[in-house]
Amino acid sequence: MAYGKSIELFLVNGTADSLIIAELSNWNGKAIKIPRIEVSSCNRDDISQAGVYFLFCKEDDGSDSVYIGEAENVKERLVQHLRDYQSEKEKYYWNTAVIFIGRDLNKALIRYLENRFVDIARESKRYVVLTKNTYRNTVMKESQIAVMEEFIDNVKILINALGYKVLEPLVQVNSSKTTIDDEMLFITSGSVNATGRVTTEGFVVYEGSILDNKNSVNSLGKGMKDLRQKLIESNKVKNYVTKENILFSSSSSAASFILGYSVSGPQRWRTKDGKSLKEIESNQT
Repeated sequence: MAYGKSIELFLVNGTADSLIIAELSNWNGKAIKIPRIEVSSCNRDDISQAGVYFLFCKEDDGSDSVYIGEAENVKERLVQHLRDYQSEKEKYYWNTAVIFIGRDLNKALIRYLENRFVDIARESKRYVVLTKNTYRNTVMKESQIAVMEEFIDNVKILINALGYKVLEPLVQVNSSKTTIDDEMLFITSGSVNATGRVTTEGFVVYEGSILDNKNSVNSLGKGMKDLRQKLIESNKVKNYVTKENILFSSSSSAASFILGYSVSGPQRWRTKDGKSLKEIESNQT
């Protein structure tokens, strides 16, 4: 059973686009969100502690990327990132850092956390992970691993609350009661065989879904046509088969992507017993 959580946000300088401290009830760790331009001048003691950090970047094509690291003095490491960019040792440009610190963190623990966060972020596939190498053979006691796994769970909550879903998979499987997003939905037509699900963010088309290889350009709007072509040419789709879960804004855009022409998602997505998404939504409302 999932229990409610209480998060306290403190806007240090009185605005949401400056330094923010986020703390979770009954946890000795905390998150510090700081813009790039404030790092060098920030003299807080807490950002000079041992911890892990996420550097969030926005690429020119609109995609998101993240660098995940660890340091015994996080501020010193962030300043080094700034220097490395100025000297062209680093090619990526980050705008925001989110730091996580906690009581009694040491080098072994933060190396463990960095490695786990990189793995989770790569599995979630929401951001391009820029981190190349991590320490994968950190020797820790079983009790330490248990404490760090709880730390990771709390970080997932806080970083999501701060607006970064870098550690959250597209499809959640922890629903505590039956709702519309528990229903697996399908489109089957000719060679097309797709599976999807409604989520809190929109509609997810599952890995392994088979698309129609035709494209009715006269039916698709320009935005959908461009998006479909971009996805087909990306590593998310190969030979008209999705290679990972893909999030769409609605069931209709997901269905149009699958079929290659404009279509009503609520009418085309159906359960195994033939009930349409439109019927499900009507029954629940």
